[in-house]
Order: sequence, then C-alpha cells, then structure tokens
Amino acid sequence: MVQDRQDRVRLALGISYQGGHYQGWQSQSSGQTVQDQLEKALSQFADHRVSTLCAGRTDAGVHGLMQVVHFDTPVNRPEASWVRGPNALLPRDIAVQWARHVPAEFHCRASALSRRYAYSLLESPVRPSVEHGRVGWVHRPLNLELMQQAAARLLGEHDFTSFRASACQALSPVKHLMRIDICRRGAYWRFEFEANAFLHHMIRNLMGCLLLVGDQRRPPEWISEVLAARDRDAAAPTFSPDGLYFLGPCYAPHWGLPERTPLFDLLP
Repeated sequence: MVQDRQDRVRLALGISYQGGHYQGWQSQSSGQTVQDQLEKALSQFADHRVSTLCAGRTDAGVHGLMQVVHFDTPVNRPEASWVRGPNALLPRDIAVQWARHVPAEFHCRASALSRRYAYSLLESPVRPSVEHGRVGWVHRPLNLELMQQAAARLLGEHDFTSFRASACQALSPVKHLMRIDICRRGAYWRFEFEANAFLHHMIRNLMGCLLLVGDQRRPPEWISEVLAARDRDAAAPTFSPDGLYFLGPCYAPHWGLPERTPLFDLLP
C-alpha cells in the first residue's frame, strides 16, 4: 500500500547521459527516451511507479552532464543507495551521478536560478571519427575575436524569437542570456552559454549564427540585425546537436546540491 504524501521524501538526482541513442529527454510512447529509461530503473529499484520532473528537457542527440530531476517516494533509503541501485539497472550510457534528500518545497525547474550548456566543436578539414556524435564539426577556420564581438551583442535580456524553433512551447521568447564564453584548445572549440532559461533549439541556432561570423561569412554586427528581426528566417540554419551538452542548472547554496561534476572537464 502506498503511504500518505506526508510520509514521502523528496529526492533530487544528478543524471549524466549520452544522447545519441535516444529520442531526447521527454518520455514518449516509443520508450526510447532518457526519461523513460531513468523512470524504469527508478521504479524497479523503489518497487513503485516513479515519475520525475527535470530541470531542462534536451532534444534527440543532445548529451547531459548534470541533468537534475526530482521525485517523491515513500522509500527512505541512504543517498548512496539511490546512486548505486538505479545505476545497476540503467543502460551503460545513462548514470546517476549523485542523490540528495531535499525539502518538499524544492523544485528542480522552478528553483533553478540559471541553466548552462556547452557546445564542443572540432575545427578540421577531416570530419570526426572517434568523436562522432560527441562534437560538432566545421572545416573552415574560425576567428575567435569576431565570434566574441558577436557574442557580446547577444548578452542581456532580449526577445530571442529569431533563435526559436517553430515548435517551441515557451510562453515568452524573452530570455536573459547572462554569459557566453568561447575558448580553443588545439583543434577543439568550447562554447559555454548561461541564461535564466533557453528556448527550443536556441543554442543550436545561436551556434549557427556565431559560426557564420567566425568563418567571416557575416560581420559581428549582423547578429544584432538577426536579433532585432524577431524572425527565424533571418538567422542561420539550426546547427547539429552532436556537440551540445546540458551542463545543468544552478541553484542557491542553501539547497546543498553540487554545482558541477568531474564530467565537466572531460568534454573534447
């Protein structure tokens, strides 16, 4: 018999996954999503049906380094058990990184102050092989200074309609983009984005535009024109999901949740 709600505990989990084999995060009738696989393992471990909420849904092919979910359960087990138990039941490309008991008022989505993504990109005349599915790819040389100039024009609170997918269900296209960091290590570029929230395909559309500036097919000020147009047709095509990683949400310190995992340093 399921216990009353007041007898339940709320758990938050940090989840990592490779998105290449899944149809995105959100549950679908096919069962081939990260959420479907996670809830199947959690339900088997807890011996009752577990439904999770996540901090940020990811598309097919997009990876997660620290997706955060929460759920309520009458099963009160040590936090370490909620890591080891589900991991024994999950596919090898999905893993629980950490588990924390949290107050009932914690909400993985509503309690998040911001969300972070990274895009890993290979600049090479030859397409990726070993890194296939884990990095995006460009064969043209990129200019760091020009991309930084363009990125600076995107910071702040704006209407990002030009970078929004037609299927986006967000109530408002206005988001606050707090940070874009761009760096290079050898043949690999790393782009990091932080905002209060993101629109559907927003980062992949931003990447498409930044790369047009980076290979000097568009000037940096063109980004401002795209932003002002509030028209998806004004922007570049949506870039590949292969190198996109959800780094996770940021929470206030009083929730006691990890800010990052060691996986952050393993990006190509």
